[in-house]
Amino acid sequence: MADNDISSNISDICDSILRVDRSDSRKRDLKLIIESVTKLNYLNPDDIPDIPLYMDQVTSFLDEQLVSYKRFDDDKILTKTMINNYAKNNLIPPPEKKKYSKNHMIMFIFIFYFKNFLSISDIRKIFGPLSEKFFDENSDLALDDIYRYIFNMEYDGMDHFLKDILNKFNSSKDTFPKTGNEQDDELLSTFSFICMLSFDVYVKKLIIEKLIDSKVSQTTKDRRE
Repeated sequence: MADNDISSNISDICDSILRVDRSDSRKRDLKLIIESVTKLNYLNPDDIPDIPLYMDQVTSFLDEQLVSYKRFDDDKILTKTMINNYAKNNLIPPPEKKKYSKNHMIMFIFIFYFKNFLSISDIRKIFGPLSEKFFDENSDLALDDIYRYIFNMEYDGMDHFLKDILNKFNSSKDTFPKTGNEQDDELLSTFSFICMLSFDVYVKKLIIEKLIDSKVSQTTKDRRE
């Protein structure tokens, strides 16, 4: 789906569920937040250099390509220390002659997403089987194909994702009885909305951890045996 088609679809979904009007600043603000989040850069596998890169080149490239994910200007997407820690903790295969391949870059991108809510130990359990089976360029399924399939799947599910968030927002307005003070009502509604989103994240994180502990760990055990 083209970027302009995605943006148009997002705007239509927001308008249809929120019924945004100029008098409601919370709805307008949420629509702007959602539009900014859904414009986060998806790094196309075809745009990732297909030649080995030195560490400085890796950090510069990813910092430039994923800049839209920064919350603050001085945030770092990837640093030399991070890369060394990933290698030390066996999250990635070692570089060849101090150079990192395209497959390394893809794994760095996955780590960037996962490290926001999973421990290094859990990420290692996920990447162990993937790295062993698909990191090699002669694998039956290339790592960049896996990356492409995953992100296409995420984009395909964007409508459902947005509708769920917007419905939570609408529900949050009716969580508490009205206080008679508009600012207090807005504060309570925002708190309710944050709680709904947080609980959703918490439950999904628990499910991910259970899957890692059962399915992924068993796969690792079987591989060792």
